[in-house]
Amino acid sequence: MIERSTITSTIQKALDRARIVALIGPRQSGKTTLARQFVPPNSLNYFDLEDPITLARLDQPMTTLHDLSGLVVIDEIQRRPELFPILRVLADRDPLPAKFLILGSVSPELQRESAESLAGRLETIPISGFSLAEVGPANLLQHWLRGGLPLSFLTQSEDDSFAWRKNFAQTFLERDLPLWGVRIPPPTLLRFWTMLAHYHGQIWNTAEPARSLGVSETTARRYLDVLEGVFMVRVLHPWHANLKKRQVKSPKIYFRDPGLLHYLLGIRTPLDLQTHPRSGASWEGYAIEETLKVVMPDEAYFWATHNGAEIDLLLLKEGRRFGVECKRVDAPRLTPSMRNAIADLQLEHLAVIYPGDKLYPLAERVTAVPLESLSQNDPLTILKKTI
Repeated sequence: MIERSTITSTIQKALDRARIVALIGPRQSGKTTLARQFVPPNSLNYFDLEDPITLARLDQPMTTLHDLSGLVVIDEIQRRPELFPILRVLADRDPLPAKFLILGSVSPELQRESAESLAGRLETIPISGFSLAEVGPANLLQHWLRGGLPLSFLTQSEDDSFAWRKNFAQTFLERDLPLWGVRIPPPTLLRFWTMLAHYHGQIWNTAEPARSLGVSETTARRYLDVLEGVFMVRVLHPWHANLKKRQVKSPKIYFRDPGLLHYLLGIRTPLDLQTHPRSGASWEGYAIEETLKVVMPDEAYFWATHNGAEIDLLLLKEGRRFGVECKRVDAPRLTPSMRNAIADLQLEHLAVIYPGDKLYPLAERVTAVPLESLSQNDPLTILKKTI
């Protein structure tokens, strides 16, 4: 059992102040396990919408939910979007006898219905699988290779983990997405998803995958929107500074979970990972995701110009600008691109995340930060000391 005290505390604080809390994230990311720490699954207050007994109990949802008190959990809420207006009515009662923790896999229905029905009543908490802070720095290589989805990370062997991810991808494409109203043939979406694996860490060009699949650019963008909407990929948008330089305006694509990226690239073992041509891009995306989990910025972008200046992350937090550059090198050095980013973007500080074990200054307002340090003690404090 991996302790997830930070996210558990976040959920509890949200429940203390909000009438409805939505815990959203990809399938198999641990949402159900977290919810069961608040309400046991055998309780009358726990509803799993993949369970036929639960579905029978909710034939008359207003009658069933109206008399419950305390905390009520509804798992896989995207399967019954018609519950959102009912939850709005129940959340508006005064005095309030019950609060609701709803779990969802971020289907289009969940996003649309919750925005329309629960505005002002809902606090949303996005989660992923295990973070490096949760599994510990001693497990960094395993975490990078297998990813953070709990059942992939916790398997007994690399072969078992790879087999689990293969089954996850098949089930996700053939069962989950159709249940959420996505009408894209699974073989087509698998081909597109595999193409994205080769775009990981690169500037997105819609025309190329559209041409390869024989579909329009509009259709290819819709495929990308689907995978972004269910937390499979991150579309990192560019920052446009008011500069005279020509700046990149297309987004970058990253897989949120490195284990799924490695499955689609055919990477099975640590040796495969270390020697694969996309190893550097994989590590960059992994470092970016772990940094975002730690810092939890208000906004995140990348920045690049057509003359070669760039920075992997521009983070806006509490009205301040910080930069993050991810380098898979033994000893990072200050580059002209970093100097340009600090000057052009007016950064307070730039952190260079790398796979070493020593934190040291590279220049004024530039610090080399080991990736493993993000998992120790209070990781946000570590970054605040440097950025």
